[in-house]
Amino acid sequence: MSTPRPIEAASLADVTEIERLLTRVAYLAGRARQHERLMSDSGLSLDRSSVSILRHIAESEPLRPGVLAVRLSVEASHVTRQLRQLESAGYVVRIPDPDDRRAQRVQITDAGLAAFERVREAGRRGIEVVLSDWSTEDRRQLAHLFGRLADDFVEHAEVAVNPRPAD
Repeated sequence: MSTPRPIEAASLADVTEIERLLTRVAYLAGRARQHERLMSDSGLSLDRSSVSILRHIAESEPLRPGVLAVRLSVEASHVTRQLRQLESAGYVVRIPDPDDRRAQRVQITDAGLAAFERVREAGRRGIEVVLSDWSTEDRRQLAHLFGRLADDFVEHAEVAVNPRPAD
């Protein structure tokens, strides 16, 4: 991983604006009303945490619940509660961990995958409406830059946190 370069004063304004806009997009995308619309459009009734967990499980190999909690940056007890709900709905099952028979991993079921695809399709349709006036090139550029940003966030998330000294 590369060492961050100092940011010039002129670029600092750009970074400040990017941070402001990312915060705004995250807020708008995460609002309860947005989630309600997503559930209505998908025909499902899942809370936001369950959707996040289902999405993560659908996009990965079977994981131990503790690993899932770490990847989602939440407490293991939170994941355990959500997994029980997803299990009851038939969306996930626990399977033996091939590396440690005492442990279990969580795997998505066909019903869970179908539910995830419904949520993904409803979300895609919502984004499609928002971007309907954008050119194909603008959408491609946005997708490329978002991908690059996400990759860089992941890369830099692995950097150890150095607490600030107390004042």
